[in-house]
Amino acid sequence: MYQGLIHFHSMWRYVVLILILLTILKSLAGWFGNKEHTNGDAKLALFTMISLHIQLLVGLILYGISPAVNFGPMAEMMKMPNRYWTVEHLIMMIVAVVVITLGRNYALKADDGHGKHKRMGIVFLIGLAIIFISIPWPWSQVSRAYFPF
Repeated sequence: MYQGLIHFHSMWRYVVLILILLTILKSLAGWFGNKEHTNGDAKLALFTMISLHIQLLVGLILYGISPAVNFGPMAEMMKMPNRYWTVEHLIMMIVAVVVITLGRNYALKADDGHGKHKRMGIVFLIGLAIIFISIPWPWSQVSRAYFPF
């Protein structure tokens, strides 16, 4: 079960990243092109948020069963070599999900399409930046394979 969840989590990240990028591109095009915010734009942002929440849910399950995560006193955990998986990755990804979720809701409350596109583009860019910071890149000490199969 653990390996299957790792594979799903590793592959699903591409769905999430592609949807976030599409949402950002559509938002920037709508913002700079002064386009109306359509039902399709709202649905794309919703599907992006749903895919991100699925990724978070699988990540939380993995957090509970992963041998790379150490539970114990915080002072000891912060000294361990796999602190990244125990603390940093989890917290940063939760922050990214919260930023995107609250930002999407904030964006949809704007009065006009221009404002919705602008807010959506900005918060999704911030969320994407946080996600990029917390991805285990190949050159980092905690790297994971891009394609784990």
